Amino acid sequence: MAQLWDLGVRGTMLDAVAAWKEGLLLVALVVVAWKVRRLPAATAADVLAGTYAILIVAYWLLPQGWLDGEATARGELLALRHHLFPVAAYALGRLASVAWTERARAGGLIVLAGVVVAVVGLADLAFISLQAWRDSGVPGWYREQLGLDYEGLSGLPENWVYNTGDEENPIRRLVSTFLSPLASAYLFVVALIYVVSRPFRWYWGLLALLLYTALLYTHTRAAFAALAFGLVVLALARRRVAPAVLALASVVVGALFLVAYPSIGATTSYTPEELEWLRQNAERDPGASEDPFAGNEASTESHLRNLRDGIRVVVEHPQGYGLGNAGVVAKRTGVRLRAGESTYTELGVDAGVAGLIAFVLWSVALLVGLWRREAWLAAAFAAVLLLALQTDVIGVHWLAFTVWAAAGLALGLPARVVADAPEGQSSSATEAGSA
Repeated sequence: MAQLWDLGVRGTMLDAVAAWKEGLLLVALVVVAWKVRRLPAATAADVLAGTYAILIVAYWLLPQGWLDGEATARGELLALRHHLFPVAAYALGRLASVAWTERARAGGLIVLAGVVVAVVGLADLAFISLQAWRDSGVPGWYREQLGLDYEGLSGLPENWVYNTGDEENPIRRLVSTFLSPLASAYLFVVALIYVVSRPFRWYWGLLALLLYTALLYTHTRAAFAALAFGLVVLALARRRVAPAVLALASVVVGALFLVAYPSIGATTSYTPEELEWLRQNAERDPGASEDPFAGNEASTESHLRNLRDGIRVVVEHPQGYGLGNAGVVAKRTGVRLRAGESTYTELGVDAGVAGLIAFVLWSVALLVGLWRREAWLAAAFAAVLLLALQTDVIGVHWLAFTVWAAAGLALGLPARVVADAPEGQSSSATEAGSA
């Protein structure tokens, strides 16, 4: 999309092209529904998904004035798409589970995507300068097309660089095809949990090394914590010690990497204008620390402040403000940002406590269903729900599509067959053997 913007494809035309994900999802839903021509047996997760979707649509229909909201009509549509995207992906998975017997391949496809993103990201750090990105269409894409005006890095998102506190030694973070260290890191977390769940083979070991190296270079501490949490969940679901040991090892290696990162990361440099902005920004928060383990570290303090502020807004205004008053949608459309970053607080602002509770109950039902059917996916989904505390995970379209669609697929597996399957044997293989 950024390259298309640079080539002159802009405005409504580029918006239409950027909606390829939604178009693909819609076509897939129609094709799969036509093929199966029947619905799977309803589950508690299905009912809760429908309840959540109904509440989101109801809040979209309510006039903003009734809820003290300020969102524009465009913002309401963008928020409607945002909140319903995982529901549509889940519906696709549920429909496909009726006819698709090779469901175990979903994990392999996730790992393949992770490998591509990792290779591209590491190659970018090694061979492409930050100046090349400054001169690309990325700043214009964010600023002019998405309405996201980043100031600290010549129009690039500020989190592309890790600020060490030394003006002469900023360190780049891996962003890859997502143009985001956070989204890239979350993909690696999901892919790594699947790889660890496989019986040990040398090629799985190599893939794990590649994915984990790329994860480290995103310098995303929340992802490090989510990976460890997901591996512990995997250990509990599989009743195996190995994933828990790997979780501990990951925490240790991640901590050591954070300490060493200023010395081993891909270095870059600031422009004079960027340095001036950074100095002025530092004056506004003189007590912030650059120590990644400090409680008052700038990024940590920002995340905690946003979470606290969002919780306070939801508590004080439990009926919500209507769609489009939170997160990136509010920022893009120029209205007051009531809450940001956390999936839960954004939902509480847009759809009230009712919408937030519906989403949480749906998530719990999915987690319970996955626990009985696909241990690795239960662990990955638990990790994503943890990340949702500080990140708008359903705003990362790869997560919203892939994880929720895979969850829908997995719920089509019979729990009894999977539970009785030998360690390491795929559910589809078990079904084939029974047949």
